[in-house]
Amino acid sequence: MNQSLILFGLATTPLELLSFVLSIVTVWLNIRQNHWAWLFAILSSAMYGAVFFESKLYGDMGLQLVFISVSVWGWYQWLHGDDRHERLPVTALTWRGRGVAALAWLLAFAVLAWFLRSFTDTDVPVSDGFLTAGSLVGQLLLSRKRLENWHVWIIVDVLYVALYVHKGLMLTALLYGLFVFMAIAGLQAWRRSMEGDAVGSAAMVLK
Repeated sequence: MNQSLILFGLATTPLELLSFVLSIVTVWLNIRQNHWAWLFAILSSAMYGAVFFESKLYGDMGLQLVFISVSVWGWYQWLHGDDRHERLPVTALTWRGRGVAALAWLLAFAVLAWFLRSFTDTDVPVSDGFLTAGSLVGQLLLSRKRLENWHVWIIVDVLYVALYVHKGLMLTALLYGLFVFMAIAGLQAWRRSMEGDAVGSAAMVLK
């Protein structure tokens, strides 16, 4: 069912290929702030969980399970997430919030790297732990439409390219290379959205 195949010179499997397509759709919808992105996120996470299990990337496999749970919560947040239960706007973190996010990333990294080294047979506990922790932070920021989620994804996606090349997941490495450019586009699109919301709010106050 999931036998290897060659696509455009890259070794892959049907499961990885389908996960690839669903992930592209997910990020494209995230850039457009379309809440249906969360449905595709759930589907792609479930499929990538199986892909990563086969590659012994247990941190990333566990991350997909967390992503599924966070996606359900994120879907609700995007639809009913502000104080008036209206569409959640794009906002930026304060400097304190950025510090908390960075600290959470480091603490999660320490715990995950220790767990992966102690209880699994992965050969990349440090990189897997660091990127899994960063992805968790990015996903939580995305759920609340914080602009900084794209900064996190740019860093994480660049490093994931190298990890997946190392593990022989060439199609997924290509996917994360595309994600870098999509994250840059997302950052620009969300910044324009945030600035537009700010102008609209100012106009309402002036009225």
